[in-house]
Amino acid sequence: MAIGKRVHWWGLILVLSLALIAFGLVWKPEPADRDSGHRTPPLATAPQGGDFALSRDGQAFSLADHRGQVVLLYFGYTSCPDVCPTSMAVMRQALRQLDATELERVQGVFVSVDPERDRPEQLAEYAGFFHPNILGVTGSEAELAEAGRRYGAAWQRVDTGSEMGYSVDHSSYIYVIGPDGRLVETLPHGAGSVKILEAVRPLLSEE
Repeated sequence: MAIGKRVHWWGLILVLSLALIAFGLVWKPEPADRDSGHRTPPLATAPQGGDFALSRDGQAFSLADHRGQVVLLYFGYTSCPDVCPTSMAVMRQALRQLDATELERVQGVFVSVDPERDRPEQLAEYAGFFHPNILGVTGSEAELAEAGRRYGAAWQRVDTGSEMGYSVDHSSYIYVIGPDGRLVETLPHGAGSVKILEAVRPLLSEE
């Protein structure tokens, strides 16, 4: 698909997501019915947090490199039809409400759990489309498993028999990580931008 068409499609998804948020019609964190074509399973384990290493644009990425910043972490994939664009739109709303000084200290990280399809260029384009302060990262299956284990993230590939071939059922949470690298809060899908800001702003005032 050409970049122009892909950006147009993501634009439509973003508009739809923002409309759903505005009217309160957001997806819930509980697993959806299988007939909907996409499930959001609960966390696999209680999140403990911690550093992990993946890759960004083919280069090494380490969560530890973002000490001093508040990190908003999300696990998903770019072909996700619903919960990912909604969650990313909520993260975008929160980031847009920060002033320039605050924004320098907040970093969004979108972890793709579909490295087979989410190539570096596409992943960077997807994450940056929502906000310049959101990075798209991924890694090998082993690296992703380690990152997911630390945050209790769950995902499972599901064959659909469609042209896409498969989808990925995955948990949908935004993790708020403090400037010291400590996991501060785990926000469920649909929590909203106000909840993100309530978690982020006190961390920005810490020395």
